[in-house]
Amino acid sequence: MQQSNTYIIVFSGVLTIVLGLLLSGTSQVLGPMQQEAIALDKKKQILGAVISAEEIDAMTPLQVNEFYSKRIASTVVDINGKEISSGVVTAEKVEVAKFFKKPAADRQYPVYVFHAEGNPEAVESYIFPLYGAGLWDAIWGYLALETDMNTIGGITLAHAGETPGLGARITEGGVQQRYVGKKVFDESGQLVAVRMMKGEGKDYSGDVHKVDGLSGATITANGVNNMLKAYLSHYEAFIKGKLSNQAVAGL
Repeated sequence: MQQSNTYIIVFSGVLTIVLGLLLSGTSQVLGPMQQEAIALDKKKQILGAVISAEEIDAMTPLQVNEFYSKRIASTVVDINGKEISSGVVTAEKVEVAKFFKKPAADRQYPVYVFHAEGNPEAVESYIFPLYGAGLWDAIWGYLALETDMNTIGGITLAHAGETPGLGARITEGGVQQRYVGKKVFDESGQLVAVRMMKGEGKDYSGDVHKVDGLSGATITANGVNNMLKAYLSHYEAFIKGKLSNQAVAGL
Protein backbone atom coordinates (compact mmCIF):
# COMPACT_ATOMS: atom_id res chain seq x y z
CA MET A 1 0.00 0.00 0.00
CA GLN A 2 1.39 3.37 -0.98
CA GLN A 3 2.10 5.64 2.01
CA SER A 4 1.48 9.38 2.10
CA ASN A 5 4.37 11.83 1.86
CA THR A 6 3.71 12.93 5.43
CA TYR A 7 4.03 9.37 6.71
CA ILE A 8 7.29 8.87 4.83
CA ILE A 9 8.74 12.14 6.16
CA VAL A 10 7.71 11.40 9.76
CA PHE A 11 8.97 7.81 9.53
CA SER A 12 12.32 8.96 8.11
CA GLY A 13 12.64 11.59 10.83
CA VAL A 14 11.92 9.13 13.62
CA LEU A 15 14.32 6.57 12.11
CA THR A 16 17.06 9.20 11.87
CA ILE A 17 16.58 10.19 15.50
CA VAL A 18 16.59 6.58 16.70
CA LEU A 19 19.74 5.74 14.71
CA GLY A 20 21.42 8.91 15.95
CA LEU A 21 20.67 8.01 19.54
CA LEU A 22 21.98 4.48 18.99
CA LEU A 23 25.21 5.77 17.45
CA SER A 24 25.63 8.32 20.21
CA GLY A 25 25.07 5.68 22.86
CA THR A 26 27.52 3.32 21.20
CA SER A 27 30.11 6.08 21.04
CA GLN A 28 29.64 6.85 24.72
CA VAL A 29 30.05 3.19 25.64
CA LEU A 30 32.97 2.40 23.31
CA GLY A 31 34.76 5.75 23.62
CA PRO A 32 36.63 4.99 26.86
CA MET A 33 37.56 1.53 25.58
CA GLN A 34 38.97 3.03 22.39
CA GLN A 35 41.01 5.55 24.37
CA GLU A 36 42.37 2.77 26.57
CA ALA A 37 43.38 0.80 23.48
CA ILE A 38 45.15 3.85 22.01
CA ALA A 39 46.98 4.50 25.28
CA LEU A 40 48.01 0.83 25.51
CA ASP A 41 49.37 0.83 21.96
CA LYS A 42 51.37 3.98 22.68
CA LYS A 43 52.91 2.39 25.75
CA LYS A 44 53.84 -0.68 23.72
CA GLN A 45 55.56 1.49 21.10
CA ILE A 46 57.49 3.38 23.78
CA LEU A 47 58.55 0.16 25.50
CA GLY A 48 59.45 -1.34 22.12
CA ALA A 49 62.44 1.00 21.99
CA VAL A 50 63.96 -0.60 25.09
CA ILE A 51 62.67 -4.19 25.29
CA SER A 52 62.02 -6.78 22.61
CA ALA A 53 58.76 -7.17 20.74
CA GLU A 54 58.63 -10.76 21.93
CA GLU A 55 58.64 -9.63 25.56
CA ILE A 56 55.86 -7.14 24.90
CA ASP A 57 53.76 -9.64 22.94
CA ALA A 58 54.00 -12.08 25.85
CA MET A 59 52.42 -9.56 28.22
CA THR A 60 48.74 -9.08 28.87
CA PRO A 61 47.39 -5.49 28.72
CA LEU A 62 47.45 -5.39 32.52
CA GLN A 63 51.07 -6.51 32.58
CA VAL A 64 52.03 -3.89 29.97
CA ASN A 65 50.45 -1.16 32.08
CA GLU A 66 52.14 -2.43 35.25
CA PHE A 67 55.55 -2.74 33.60
CA TYR A 68 55.21 0.74 32.12
CA SER A 69 54.24 2.33 35.43
CA LYS A 70 57.16 0.62 37.23
CA ARG A 71 59.89 1.31 34.67
CA ILE A 72 58.94 4.50 32.80
CA ALA A 73 59.04 8.04 34.14
CA SER A 74 58.31 11.02 31.91
CA THR A 75 58.58 14.74 31.56
CA VAL A 76 57.93 17.42 28.94
CA VAL A 77 60.52 19.93 27.76
CA ASP A 78 60.63 22.87 25.39
CA ILE A 79 62.96 23.46 22.43
CA ASN A 80 65.59 24.79 24.85
CA GLY A 81 65.58 21.58 26.84
CA LYS A 82 63.90 23.17 29.84
CA GLU A 83 61.26 21.19 31.68
CA ILE A 84 57.75 22.54 31.39
CA SER A 85 56.21 23.11 34.81
CA SER A 86 55.08 19.87 36.40
CA GLY A 87 51.31 19.50 36.58
CA VAL A 88 50.70 21.73 33.58
CA VAL A 89 51.10 18.95 31.06
CA THR A 90 52.11 15.27 31.11
CA ALA A 91 54.15 13.50 28.46
CA GLU A 92 51.52 10.82 27.92
CA LYS A 93 48.93 13.48 27.05
CA VAL A 94 51.08 15.31 24.51
CA GLU A 95 49.98 14.43 20.97
CA VAL A 96 53.14 14.83 18.93
CA ALA A 97 51.18 14.60 15.67
CA LYS A 98 49.12 17.68 16.58
CA PHE A 99 52.23 19.70 17.33
CA PHE A 100 53.96 18.63 14.11
CA LYS A 101 52.59 21.53 12.03
CA LYS A 102 53.54 24.13 14.62
CA PRO A 103 56.91 25.93 14.56
CA ALA A 104 59.51 23.87 16.41
CA ALA A 105 59.89 26.54 19.08
CA ASP A 106 56.18 26.34 19.91
CA ARG A 107 55.96 22.60 20.42
CA GLN A 108 55.97 20.49 23.55
CA TYR A 109 58.49 17.63 23.61
CA PRO A 110 57.82 14.51 25.70
CA VAL A 111 60.77 12.63 27.16
CA TYR A 112 60.38 9.12 28.57
CA VAL A 113 62.95 7.75 31.01
CA PHE A 114 63.50 4.00 31.30
CA HIS A 115 64.96 3.19 34.69
CA ALA A 116 65.98 0.15 36.67
CA GLU A 117 63.17 -1.63 38.44
CA GLY A 118 62.60 -0.14 41.87
CA ASN A 119 65.15 2.65 41.37
CA PRO A 120 63.99 5.70 39.38
CA GLU A 121 67.44 7.26 39.88
CA ALA A 122 69.14 4.47 37.93
CA VAL A 123 68.43 5.60 34.37
CA GLU A 124 69.01 3.04 31.63
CA SER A 125 67.73 4.93 28.57
CA TYR A 126 66.05 8.12 27.44
CA ILE A 127 63.25 7.66 24.89
CA PHE A 128 62.28 10.38 22.42
CA PRO A 129 59.20 10.47 20.17
CA LEU A 130 59.66 10.96 16.42
CA TYR A 131 57.17 12.15 13.80
CA GLY A 132 57.41 12.85 10.07
CA ALA A 133 56.18 12.14 6.56
CA GLY A 134 56.71 9.02 4.50
CA LEU A 135 55.77 8.42 0.88
CA TRP A 136 51.98 8.34 1.34
CA ASP A 137 51.22 9.43 4.88
CA ALA A 138 52.61 10.00 8.36
CA ILE A 139 55.41 7.98 9.89
CA TRP A 140 56.42 8.04 13.55
CA GLY A 141 58.33 6.18 16.20
CA TYR A 142 60.35 6.23 19.42
CA LEU A 143 64.14 6.35 19.70
CA ALA A 144 66.02 5.22 22.80
CA LEU A 145 69.43 6.67 23.59
CA GLU A 146 71.68 5.04 26.14
CA THR A 147 72.94 7.12 29.06
CA ASP A 148 75.92 8.38 27.02
CA MET A 149 73.21 10.31 25.11
CA ASN A 150 74.81 9.20 21.86
CA THR A 151 74.38 5.46 21.33
CA ILE A 152 71.04 4.19 20.01
CA GLY A 153 69.71 1.47 22.26
CA GLY A 154 66.62 0.76 20.17
CA ILE A 155 63.97 2.23 17.92
CA THR A 156 60.37 1.55 16.98
CA LEU A 157 58.96 2.80 13.68
CA ALA A 158 55.36 2.88 12.48
CA HIS A 159 53.39 4.27 9.55
CA ALA A 160 49.89 5.19 8.47
CA GLY A 161 49.98 4.05 4.85
CA GLU A 162 53.35 3.04 3.39
CA THR A 163 53.46 0.41 0.64
CA PRO A 164 53.32 -3.22 1.88
CA GLY A 165 56.58 -5.05 1.20
CA LEU A 166 58.39 -1.77 0.53
CA GLY A 167 58.16 1.29 2.79
CA ALA A 168 55.95 -0.57 5.26
CA ARG A 169 58.99 -2.68 6.14
CA ILE A 170 60.13 0.04 8.54
CA THR A 171 57.96 -1.76 11.11
CA GLU A 172 59.99 -4.98 10.80
CA GLY A 173 62.19 -5.90 13.73
CA GLY A 174 65.11 -6.71 11.46
CA VAL A 175 65.05 -3.24 9.91
CA GLN A 176 64.79 -1.50 13.27
CA GLN A 177 67.60 -3.63 14.69
CA ARG A 178 69.97 -2.03 12.17
CA TYR A 179 69.94 1.14 14.26
CA VAL A 180 71.02 -0.46 17.53
CA GLY A 181 74.54 0.61 18.51
CA LYS A 182 74.72 3.44 15.99
CA LYS A 183 75.74 6.95 17.08
CA VAL A 184 73.89 10.24 16.62
CA PHE A 185 76.85 12.60 17.30
CA ASP A 186 80.19 12.54 15.51
CA GLU A 187 83.57 12.68 17.23
CA SER A 188 83.49 16.49 17.34
CA GLY A 189 80.09 16.50 19.06
CA GLN A 190 78.19 17.55 15.95
CA LEU A 191 74.70 16.09 15.55
CA VAL A 192 74.70 14.00 12.38
CA ALA A 193 72.03 11.42 13.32
CA VAL A 194 71.88 8.13 11.38
CA ARG A 195 71.03 7.79 7.71
CA MET A 196 69.25 4.90 6.04
CA MET A 197 71.08 4.56 2.74
CA LYS A 198 69.66 4.07 -0.74
CA GLY A 199 69.36 0.47 -1.88
CA GLU A 200 69.73 -2.63 0.21
CA GLY A 201 72.23 -5.36 0.84
CA LYS A 202 75.33 -3.36 1.74
CA ASP A 203 77.32 -3.71 4.94
CA TYR A 204 77.48 -0.54 7.05
CA SER A 205 78.74 -2.20 10.21
CA GLY A 206 81.89 -0.08 9.97
CA ASP A 207 80.01 3.24 9.85
CA VAL A 208 78.26 4.32 13.06
CA HIS A 209 76.11 6.87 11.22
CA LYS A 210 74.69 4.72 8.42
CA VAL A 211 72.31 1.75 8.14
CA ASP A 212 71.31 -0.41 5.21
CA GLY A 213 68.33 0.86 3.19
CA LEU A 214 65.06 -0.54 1.88
CA SER A 215 65.03 -1.75 -1.70
CA GLY A 216 62.40 0.16 -3.68
CA ALA A 217 61.49 2.47 -0.80
CA THR A 218 63.88 5.39 -1.08
CA ILE A 219 61.26 8.05 -0.34
CA THR A 220 60.14 6.30 2.85
CA ALA A 221 63.80 5.89 3.88
CA ASN A 222 64.39 9.59 3.27
CA GLY A 223 61.33 10.34 5.38
CA VAL A 224 62.80 8.32 8.23
CA ASN A 225 66.14 10.13 7.82
CA ASN A 226 64.50 13.55 7.87
CA MET A 227 62.34 12.64 10.85
CA LEU A 228 65.27 11.31 12.84
CA LYS A 229 67.52 14.31 12.17
CA ALA A 230 64.73 16.84 12.81
CA TYR A 231 63.58 15.45 16.14
CA LEU A 232 67.09 14.84 17.44
CA SER A 233 67.80 18.50 16.66
CA HIS A 234 64.66 19.48 18.60
CA TYR A 235 65.90 17.48 21.59
CA GLU A 236 69.56 18.50 21.19
CA ALA A 237 69.46 21.12 23.94
CA PHE A 238 67.97 18.59 26.36
CA ILE A 239 70.51 15.93 25.35
CA LYS A 240 73.50 18.23 25.72
CA GLY A 241 72.14 19.49 29.02
CA LYS A 242 72.17 15.93 30.32
CA LEU A 243 75.72 15.50 29.06
CA SER A 244 76.79 18.66 30.86
CA ASN A 245 75.20 17.43 34.08
CA GLN A 246 77.02 14.12 33.74
CA ALA A 247 80.31 15.90 33.22
CA VAL A 248 79.78 18.02 36.34
CA ALA A 249 78.91 14.90 38.31
CA GLY A 250 82.02 13.16 36.96
CA LEU A 251 80.07 10.34 35.32
